[in-house]
Amino acid sequence: MNQFRSKNPYTGELYGEYDFVTASELAQQLKKAELAFRHWRRLAMADRQALFLALEQQLLAQKEELALVVSQEMGKPLGQALAEIEKCAWLIRYYVEFGPRMLAPHAVDYAPESRNMVYYEPLGIILQIMPWNFPFWQVLRFSVPTLLAGNVSLLKHAPNVPRSAMAIALLFEQAGFPEGVFQNSFANLEQTAALIKGSEVAGVSLTGSRRAGLAVGALAGGSMKKMVLELGGSDPFIVLEGADLEAAAKAGVQSRFGNNGQTCIAAKRFIVERSLAADFLDAVKAEIAQLRQGDPISDNLDLSCMAREDLALELAQQKADSLAAGAQLLLDGGKGAGSLFSPVILGQAPKGSPAYSEELFGPVLSFFEVADAEEAIQLANDSIYGLGGAIWTDEERALQLAPSLEVGTLAINQLMRSAPHTPFGGVKQSGLGRELAANGIKEFVNVKSILRS
Repeated sequence: MNQFRSKNPYTGELYGEYDFVTASELAQQLKKAELAFRHWRRLAMADRQALFLALEQQLLAQKEELALVVSQEMGKPLGQALAEIEKCAWLIRYYVEFGPRMLAPHAVDYAPESRNMVYYEPLGIILQIMPWNFPFWQVLRFSVPTLLAGNVSLLKHAPNVPRSAMAIALLFEQAGFPEGVFQNSFANLEQTAALIKGSEVAGVSLTGSRRAGLAVGALAGGSMKKMVLELGGSDPFIVLEGADLEAAAKAGVQSRFGNNGQTCIAAKRFIVERSLAADFLDAVKAEIAQLRQGDPISDNLDLSCMAREDLALELAQQKADSLAAGAQLLLDGGKGAGSLFSPVILGQAPKGSPAYSEELFGPVLSFFEVADAEEAIQLANDSIYGLGGAIWTDEERALQLAPSLEVGTLAINQLMRSAPHTPFGGVKQSGLGRELAANGIKEFVNVKSILRS
């Protein structure tokens, strides 16, 4: 894109086009952030908490209008968009209540007589580069703990969700945050790279693709910048003897096809013990048949369209390449008009094919039969990714298998999801660092030890 464009992926309606910031505008934003940090870092925690509570009130007061913006801009079903806004409010309440104690100075606990102390101090301006699939949640998931810790932030959002970006910046303004503490910037790729390398920015957080993570990681590492990278996933959904097949099928379909299949922690590779495979596949197909698909702003939808037509075309190519490599077509579907994409199930995709090795970021489910738990774990780990996963069997067996799975978060007999009180992030090519919980609020601070005799 040559500019930020807000376009309805379902209807094609264009809501607005926004030019990239000029060099002078970006310099002014950095100056505002620098000035704001001097004041913000010294503001009493109670005052910061009050501002975040005001932000929560603004979110909830405007949640229907904000959810509509999300649905119009990237195609998320309206009910799911509303749930995203409400989850942001939950996040704020969590950090307002628990954040201060996470950041409280404390004595080193090595020896009772030690007087050495640990303090958590903000770093400065943190650049956040955020994706379109959860345009509010991803931004606030980073912003709330990072700003509560005393940093300030500059947002570079995805080019197809500019109205969401502007709405978030307006919420901070309406809540009474000082100018410069949170700013939205319509920066282009070259400007973003310069920000990462420049001296003004103290750290960078990216949620996005593996390719974007490699690029940002190289820039940030070359500049000795603190970074958090939350990248892609190809999450295994393992079903073994002892599983409740009906509950597993319901949760698996919800996980795979929620947000139109465009979720980094969606169940993507269904790995099922052979003795259960036929019955479980029938249950999954029955759940898919009940999904309601249409205009994202319609009531009670489960699916709509993908966020952009180029993304639907890319997914269609991954489907075609997987079939050409030998994958079985267990449920036919795929790209329709524009950004529409109906559910697909691909079976037994061979190693090296997209459905085996790549992240399929849309409503395509990869289905594998395995002989036993050992083969299931081996297949699950045979991936460059390690973000999340799920295992369905009796709980004692699941806990025995859990240490063998190479993931950042594992759900046992439940839907895999993120929550404010649980650390979130991946291993291998799924990223670096953690968000949420105490880990998230401490990513962009200087952990300072004060030694006293």
